[in-house]
Amino acid sequence: MELRDIEYFEVIAKHGHLGRAADALKLSQPALSKSLRRLEQALQAKLVKKTPKGVELTPEGSVLFMRARDLRLSLQSVAREVADVGQGRVGLLRIGVGFPRPEEFLASAFAAMLKDAPRTSLIVTVSDNDVMIPALRTGEIDLIFNYLSMTGSPEGLVREHLHDDEQVVCASATHRLARRRRVALADLAQEKWAVSALTQTSQLRLHEAFRSASLPPPQIAFECRSPRLKLRTVVNSDLLDWTSRRFVEKSEFASTVTILPVKELEWVRPIGLIYRRETYLPPAIGRFIEILKAQAR
Repeated sequence: MELRDIEYFEVIAKHGHLGRAADALKLSQPALSKSLRRLEQALQAKLVKKTPKGVELTPEGSVLFMRARDLRLSLQSVAREVADVGQGRVGLLRIGVGFPRPEEFLASAFAAMLKDAPRTSLIVTVSDNDVMIPALRTGEIDLIFNYLSMTGSPEGLVREHLHDDEQVVCASATHRLARRRRVALADLAQEKWAVSALTQTSQLRLHEAFRSASLPPPQIAFECRSPRLKLRTVVNSDLLDWTSRRFVEKSEFASTVTILPVKELEWVRPIGLIYRRETYLPPAIGRFIEILKAQAR
């Protein structure tokens, strides 16, 4: 049974006449008759009977005519759904978020995606690249929004730079170094630190800075992958943190945190998107990438 034959049958049923139906379809009457016979053979039923005025539907034909309308509406729904998928309005997005960005930015991007594509579901994972990049490679995550490597794109992955962020040393406003106009790296030799994970690029760079200055390695007292919890702990202790300036200044702890002017630890880091290098990028991912780019601008 061919869809085209069903569509032609609908026209025959509406006109009640093979000649007029053929004219409406811009077909020859023999071609339309052949289509009708093909459909009847597929269904093993007589669909029309001849009358002096043309043709009329048999009981079997009447059933098919009613179902044909449902089929057409169903096909229209399928077409709309396929179009929505193609335009990125339907799908499941698994997004990894790593760097300490103000939540308002991400919440706004997620809300914009859900408003634009209400049939899209978002699953968000908050972690670091040492965890998320392997998950991206295995398909557990579709897109990462985080700090970018300084050495180019990892093999098989694409990265898109969105903007830069400054890494700064911060401490509680009551810390002994909080009021200093200049803090040397040597002044931090005896301090204790809160870090995200010892395997992260930033922590490796922190250790390298101390090593280059012939200082003992930084003392790690607190390790946590949650930027907010880490900063909250710093606010309530004498620990130091090396994190995003923007995150600190936009957080609810801004009035209780001091950014220490440590020249040796000034670092501008690129932030952007990482996704798999594939010949076909699912439209929902492409749509969310565009939303993030617009938000970043």
